[in-house]
Formats: sequence, C-alpha cells, structure tokens
Amino acid sequence: MYSPTMRLTDEERITLEGGRGDALRKAMESVARFGDVFGADRLVDLDHGVHLVTSFGIPLLGPVFDMMDELIAAGLRTPEPFTVDPRPCDFANVPVGPIEKLIFTKVMYAKQKDYEAQLREVGLKDGKAFTCACYFDEVGNVPKRGDTLAWAESSAVVYANSVLGARSNRNSGVLELMCGIVGKAPRFGFLTDEGREATWTVELRTTALPEAQLLGSAIGMKVVEDVPYIRGLDRYLGTELDDRAKDYLKDMGAASASNGAVGLYHVDGLTPEAKDLGESLVRAGAKVYVIDDAEIGRVKAGYPMMWKDADARPSRCFIGCPHLSRAQLYGWLDRLEASLKASGRKRVAVPTVLTTAPDVAEAFRSDARAAARLEATGAALSSICPLMYMNNPLCGKKPVITNSNKLRTYTKARYYTDADILAIVTGGRS
Repeated sequence: MYSPTMRLTDEERITLEGGRGDALRKAMESVARFGDVFGADRLVDLDHGVHLVTSFGIPLLGPVFDMMDELIAAGLRTPEPFTVDPRPCDFANVPVGPIEKLIFTKVMYAKQKDYEAQLREVGLKDGKAFTCACYFDEVGNVPKRGDTLAWAESSAVVYANSVLGARSNRNSGVLELMCGIVGKAPRFGFLTDEGREATWTVELRTTALPEAQLLGSAIGMKVVEDVPYIRGLDRYLGTELDDRAKDYLKDMGAASASNGAVGLYHVDGLTPEAKDLGESLVRAGAKVYVIDDAEIGRVKAGYPMMWKDADARPSRCFIGCPHLSRAQLYGWLDRLEASLKASGRKRVAVPTVLTTAPDVAEAFRSDARAAARLEATGAALSSICPLMYMNNPLCGKKPVITNSNKLRTYTKARYYTDADILAIVTGGRS
C-alpha cells in the first residue's frame, strides 16, 4: 500500500486507504503522489472550483475516458462546478473544407461528444463553460484573493496568481480534476508564501508601453519558470486594475507562460501582492533583466518563420488567444471599422476570427447593433481554441497570422503586432 511522505489528516488517510471507495482512493493517491514528487508537506482544502485544460475528445486519451467512466460509476463529481478550455471546432464561424472537417470529426476529436457528456457528469458548470479565460465576470469562475486553487491552463493560472492574487500551481491536465474530486491540493510552490517570492527583477525602460505579447514573450524566455518582479510598467498602466490594465496583463501573462513557463509575476504598484508587500517580495540576490526598446526589437526579430512560403497570402487571422474580453471585442470592432474606412474597403481582406468565451460572445451578440457592425466588417466571432484548430495537420500548414504569442509558439502561425494585423486584414498592406 502506498504511504505518502507528506503529513495527512485522519480523514485524508481513511480516503487514501479506500475507506470511501476505490475510485476516490485512486483520486486521492494521484494527488498525494503528485505532492510527494514536489516535496509538499501536506494537503490543503480548495476554496474555489477547478479549471480543466483538457477540453478535447482525442481518441488517444482512452485511459482518461475510462477514468471518467469510473468516477461517474462511483457517483463522484467536483463539489464546485468547473470550467474547461475552449472547444476545438466551430464549423459555423470557422469553416473548413470537407477533408479537414473529416479529420476533425472522425480522427482528431472523434470522442468530443462523448467526452463532453462525461465532463457534465463530473461537474462541468454548463454548456458554455468552454474558455481559457474562465476568470471573466461573464463566465463566473472568478476566485478571490488568497483562494487556494488547482487549475491547469497556463494562461489562466498565471492570471489567477498574478492579477487576482489567488494561489494555484501550474497543474497538469487531469491532475487538476483529481484535486477537484478530492477537494484538496498539495501544498508547495505557489501555494506557499516563499514560493511566491520573486527571484528576478525586470526593469522596464522602454520609451512607450510595449506590446503586451512582446513584453510577456521577453520575460518568459528570460526567466523561464521563475517569478519576476516587474518595475516600470505602472508608469503606463497606472496603479489600479481597471479593464485596460487587466486586459494587458492577461495577454502579457499568457505570453510569459507559453514562451517560458511563468506561473506568477508581480507588477510594482499594480498587482495585489506587489501593492501590499512591495520590494519585500524580492529575494536577496535576485537577478536583473533590463528591457528597453532594443531588447523588445531583438526578441521580436528572433521569432522563426515557419511558413513554407514566406510571401504567401494569409489564409486566416486569429485574434484572441487567450480569449478576448468584452472590452477588447468592442475595441477590435472600433479599430477594424476605422482601418477599413481608412483603406477604402468595406470588408476584411483576410478571413478574420475574433475569439472569446461563449458567455462573452452571447453578451456581445445581445447588443444587436454591435453584432451587426461586426458582421458588416466580414470578421467572425467564435469561441474556438485557435491552437486546436491549428493542430489539424491540414489547417496547420496554412499561412495563418495572429497577434498571439501563445499561438505563434505552439503552431506555425505567424505573429504580428496589433497594428500590423490591422494593416494586413483591412487591406492596407500585403
């Protein structure tokens, strides 16, 4: 019988020894073994619902589907409803050819319908709970500062830790569900005070606010999985977490998490812990990384060109990875209209998809005038996961452009700044 090195309560030990059923025993053992690997001293109760990264019904995940059946048969589900990453397909708003559709539905995601049924049985919030930005108010999976979480999805974890001040490690897929089932997480890493201390200071010395995706990329590639304390960003974003600041930090954090492995950052004078604790968060001997205009340029110039034909005409543009907030949706609508007018066009020259959470999309579409304006531009609104779309080998070969450093990192999509994206999709430049 497995005997963990961490300290367990009597109740936890009863569960681990099978006193509450074999399925729950397996879930508890998974969580405890995970904690032992990372030196956890004990388990702590979760304060909020989990967020799952595995939203896709890939047939190769047979053991996961079997595990889900076992949980369902035992009547187990998470105490709090959970959310999950975006769906991989949206043929209505992101159309594909017949062969591509066949690959999606019969090969890559052939188990999608069955898997979603399993998710509902074990605690999925509802049929709209598919987004990488579960922390949007419209979605409702919004933890409070100090809440202990067990989330997966790198962009959600870094946002929860940094912007909301909650506490979650970067859990792997399925492990977060096991934590949700038992209602506990191993105490180590970002769940501890010492694990949230910064081992890097980032000195921002640019002459203007950098593109969030580029700043996050630079930080992620430099500090990798360490915790940075960022000085100078509050000069541009202010000291209040308003919508503009939260949207910027969302995108910056996603880039730092995908271009590196950042799970927590502090912004001097802005993020919750930095406002309260300031420089005391920085460990003695912390490394220093200076980011100026030249460094931002160097990072951007270092991105590889993955297209077979560098001069190919883009076949599609994805905006929103991670998903766009409602404010960002309206902002992109305004910019698309203005740029189309300036270029003398009525509709986008490149098929353009704005992606957001289903709940946010529903709220946006309820604004009939805004929905009509977006339709008039020719751009589409979807809740798809662009990364999952690009994982189709046929779609992945296409010349796709994006303003997302996460999508660029994981696929062959080509990164452009927001301004360049506008110029390309509205026909102002090729």
